[in-house]
Amino acid sequence: MRTTTVEQVARDIGGQLVGDPRREVGPDVVIDSRKACPGSLFVAFRGQRVDGHDFADAAARSGAAAVLAEHVTDADLPHVVVPDPQQGLARLAASVVSQERSRGMIAIDLTGSSGKTSTKDLLAQVLEDEGPTVSPIGSFNNEIGVPLTACAVERDTAFLVSEMGARGSGHISRLTNVVPPDVAMVLNVGTAHLGEFGSQDAIARAKGEILEALRPDCWAVLNAADPRVAAMTERTGANVAWFGVGEEHRHAEAEIEVWATDLAADDLDRYTFKIHLRIEGRHSAHRVSLRTMGEHQVSNAVAAAAAASCALTRASNRKADPERIARSLSQATTRSPLRMQIEERSDGLVLVNDCYNANPDSMTAALRTVGDILTRRADSDPHTRGVAVLGDMLELGEQSAQRHRDVGELAVGRGFDEILCIGQYAEDLAAGAISAGGRARVVTADEAADAVGWSGHDVVLVKASRGLELERVSEGILADDVHEQGAQQ
Repeated sequence: MRTTTVEQVARDIGGQLVGDPRREVGPDVVIDSRKACPGSLFVAFRGQRVDGHDFADAAARSGAAAVLAEHVTDADLPHVVVPDPQQGLARLAASVVSQERSRGMIAIDLTGSSGKTSTKDLLAQVLEDEGPTVSPIGSFNNEIGVPLTACAVERDTAFLVSEMGARGSGHISRLTNVVPPDVAMVLNVGTAHLGEFGSQDAIARAKGEILEALRPDCWAVLNAADPRVAAMTERTGANVAWFGVGEEHRHAEAEIEVWATDLAADDLDRYTFKIHLRIEGRHSAHRVSLRTMGEHQVSNAVAAAAAASCALTRASNRKADPERIARSLSQATTRSPLRMQIEERSDGLVLVNDCYNANPDSMTAALRTVGDILTRRADSDPHTRGVAVLGDMLELGEQSAQRHRDVGELAVGRGFDEILCIGQYAEDLAAGAISAGGRARVVTADEAADAVGWSGHDVVLVKASRGLELERVSEGILADDVHEQGAQQ
């Protein structure tokens, strides 16, 4: 946010000011006292395990200029006191966004059951080549992450990208109250959080809330290949842009349309394709070579290109340049850790670390991607072995057991020689794999890294929901390389 006074912050959020009203605060807003810096506003949350109010003095020692809290703390700083600091943060973010949008900043909101973070990272890198851009770190997509990201915009920010998640009806509506979109994008409607929503139709209703925040002169960006997403045109009076892979779901009537053809992959399943952009009647096609892994990234890339085209069309002083968009996509890298993050040991072992999150759709994409790598690698190395270290997919409700059995079966079908199963649904994962004629074992996370005699012929996928913290397994597998190198020395 722009540097301002504590008095102005209190006025913007309707809080009670205690202390020097003239104290300047900003531009940083933090909720972790360890990240406090000179001039920052420290927001004190009361959590289940710790109370942020107890750390206000530590934030002050690190240079924080003011505290947003439920009550005055021991910190010798001005305080803005509100009944609910989370609501106070949301109001502050909404005020910051409103101020910057009024002078021309473009806000892009995106949601979907899977691919949000990867698409967000691609979109941010495209827009950064056009002007100063703020986007979330990792998956900052909830009622805390969205306003924190929004508070990072300043007077020169050209674009704000907001990733929005939902675990229930009304969640995205509340987030769009914080960041009203100029461009709103829905990637897909899958099965993530199926246990909480009950059905994919309910998920679609929740995701579609992002479109209801659009004014008529704004842009909705929709996945033409997803029927539940395509049907969302009924929920907005805004302009509609479409994206897709292939020619099957074209929308020739749209002012903006982006699609991909001529897909081909290298040995690490990084795709090259031709991207087509039709903007206000002008059609052009350009080659894109992605640095990210998996065929699903092609859809993410065309989605990012469509959203960027809309944002640039919406901006008063900018113009979409298809060739530059294609070039930016080819240069974009993976920014968020633990998402299809590829590592290679000195002996040749390839490890794909994708353990930040998991649902049936992302699990399927990961197994297909690494399965394709297995197939290509086996052509040159007949000793290639594929190992999938798989854990729970959370929040699937009564369908959990069957969904995990399906994943175990798919892992065998995609060519994995061994499946290590971890977590509450490990038995179901193993049962699915064994029913498909595969080899599977139930192990603990601590056992997994030592459960197989790893070699340079192995291709390993590590995938589960965040709660299982399977990065420990990846670290253990990679640590073997360090030990072996030490022994050789």
